Amino acid sequence: MNLSTYLERSGLQQYAANTEFEQQVAAYAADLNLTLAHSDAIDVQWQYQVPELGEGGACSLFGQLAAQPFDLASALGGINAQNTQMLQKVTALVQFYQARSASHWFGVYRKHERAAADAVLMKLAYFGAASRAEFPLTPEFAAISNNSTVGLSGRGRIINDVASYVAGGGEYYTCDPKVKAEACLPLLNEQGAVVGIIDSEAFEQNLFNGQELALLLAVVLALPEILQA
Repeated sequence: MNLSTYLERSGLQQYAANTEFEQQVAAYAADLNLTLAHSDAIDVQWQYQVPELGEGGACSLFGQLAAQPFDLASALGGINAQNTQMLQKVTALVQFYQARSASHWFGVYRKHERAAADAVLMKLAYFGAASRAEFPLTPEFAAISNNSTVGLSGRGRIINDVASYVAGGGEYYTCDPKVKAEACLPLLNEQGAVVGIIDSEAFEQNLFNGQELALLLAVVLALPEILQA
């Protein structure tokens, strides 16, 4: 999917800018492709720590870690060549983004269907503080979560002032109270269906503009093919 089609389908047409911006996205995309071509040496993290969940599982308890880590290998159906290669590429992409962004937290989530249950967004790789592994893709959870809202709607959300957004009545799932800006964007396949999301958070306002946004969009455009491989 090209940049203009993605921005249109994700409801982010206002960010369709000038030729210079498009060139920035393309330059990051070219560098990312080189990184992904050499991802077979990347170590994969098959387990990661998660916070304790509050009553009913609705909220994470910030700073309190669960006794058991999340077992990504089990959730994906085992450690095999396909899962390993996919996670190596996702991990390489996360490292690429971290090296170039001023963001303080970033995660890649894939839509995961469960038998006889609602789908969830499952975190595959990330950097930053421990956070929940899965976000339910339900209207009820979307009422408090940008991740679930974006995963259900396929429409991106860029919030460069979280405090003002919440004060204006916007739904917001607080994982880290230091977060002041967030970009939550859908991962869309060629047919426009949601196959996952990315979430990037910063401890400063107004981060997701200019080159930071160009970097984020290059990452978003590369991920759907990786997640569906």
